[in-house]
Amino acid sequence: MIKRMRPLLRSSTYSGALFACCAALASLLLLPFAALPALAGPSSTDDVQIVPTLLVWAVLIGAVGLARTTRRVLIVCARRMLGVPLPDPVAAGRPAGADRWRTPLWLLLHVALGWAGALASGVLLLGGLTLPLGAEAGLSLLGWSVRVQDGWGSWAAAFGCLLSAATVCVAVTNVLRWAAPRLLGPSSAERLALAAERELALAERNRLAHELHDSIGHTLTATTIQAAVAGEVLSADPVAARATLRSIEESSRAALEDLDYVLGVLREQESERAEAAPTRTLADLPELLDRVRHAGAVVEQELSGELTQVQGTLSRAAYRILQEGLTNALRHGAGGPIEVRVAAAPDGLEIGVVNRTGAGTSVGAGTGRGAFPTSGHGLPGLAERVRLLHGEMEAGPDGPRHWRLAVRLPVRLSA
Repeated sequence: MIKRMRPLLRSSTYSGALFACCAALASLLLLPFAALPALAGPSSTDDVQIVPTLLVWAVLIGAVGLARTTRRVLIVCARRMLGVPLPDPVAAGRPAGADRWRTPLWLLLHVALGWAGALASGVLLLGGLTLPLGAEAGLSLLGWSVRVQDGWGSWAAAFGCLLSAATVCVAVTNVLRWAAPRLLGPSSAERLALAAERELALAERNRLAHELHDSIGHTLTATTIQAAVAGEVLSADPVAARATLRSIEESSRAALEDLDYVLGVLREQESERAEAAPTRTLADLPELLDRVRHAGAVVEQELSGELTQVQGTLSRAAYRILQEGLTNALRHGAGGPIEVRVAAAPDGLEIGVVNRTGAGTSVGAGTGRGAFPTSGHGLPGLAERVRLLHGEMEAGPDGPRHWRLAVRLPVRLSA
C-alpha cells in the first residue's frame, strides 16, 4: 500500500503534470488561428463548427513540432520536468520517414494529455475543496452527477476527489515519461551519428593511451635504471654519473612534453595544443638509442636505407614501435646486447628488436632494481598500431634464450 502511495508524494509527479498543463496553455495561442476557417465559412451549428476548428488546431500544433528548435526546447524541458535522460540532438541531417513525425506526435499527445489532465484534476480538486463546505453539495460533469449530504460522507468524498486528482497527475506524468524516449529520443540517423561520435572519441582515447604507454612507460623504465646506475658509479666515475643524470633530465623533459600534450587533449583543448603535439620520428632514433645506452644496456644497431625519407605518419609509428620494443627489452631482458634493426626499402619498412631472456644478468643488475610491473597493454597496443597501418607483426621467443619483435610496414618513400 505504501509503495502505491509513493508516486503521489513525489514532487516529480506534479512537475510532470505542470509540464503537461503548460503545453495545454501554450496551445491556446494557436486556437484563434484555428477558428478563422470556421468563422469565415457559412454559419452553421456550433457542433459542426467545432470539428473543423479542432482539426485545424491539431494541424497547427503538429506543424510547430516540425521545427528543429521546438524539438530542442522540448527535450530540455522533458529532461528537467520529467527527469527523463534524453541526449541532445546531434547534427545528422534532416530526419526522414517516420522519424520526421515523432515530434509532432509528441506535441499532439502532450497537449491532449495536458487538457485532459487539467480538466479532470481541476474538477476533482474543486470538488475536494468545496464538498465539505456546504450542508448539501453536488457535483455534475457531462451528465453525470452526485450529491453528498453534510457530515462524514462529505469529508470522505472530498478526500476521494483529492486522491483522484493526484492519481490523474500520476497517470499523466507516467504516460509522458513512457512516450518521451520513444518520440523525443534519438532518431535512427541520430543514433548512427552518436555511434560515430563515440567511435571517434574511443579511437582518440586509445591513441592517447598508446602515446602515454609508449612514451611515459619508456621514460620511467629508462630513468629508473639510469638513476640506479648513476648511484652506483657516482663515487667511482663522477663524469659518467653526471652524463647519466643529464640523460635522465632530457628524458624527463621529453616525457613531460608528451604528458602535457595528452592532458591538454583530454581537457578538450585540442586546438590550443595542436602545435605542441609530439612529433618524434625516426630522425630522433639516435637520441632514443643513447638513452637506452645510458641505462647501462649494450645496443647493437643496424640501420639501412634512407630513414629520413620515410613519410611522417609511418615514421612516427616506427619510432613508437621501437620505443616500446626497447622498453620491453630493458624491463624483461636478461642482460646481453639488444639488437636493433631498421631497414627502409622502396616497398616496406622493417623493424626488429632482439634481446636475451631467461637466466642471466639483467640490465642494471646490482643496482637494487626490482622487477618492473607490467600492464599487459604493450604488445596488444603494438599489434593494434601495426594493424591500423596495414602492416605485419611477429613477437615471441627466438630460440631458447632470446625474444624477438619483428614488424613490417608498407611504406612509400618521399621523392
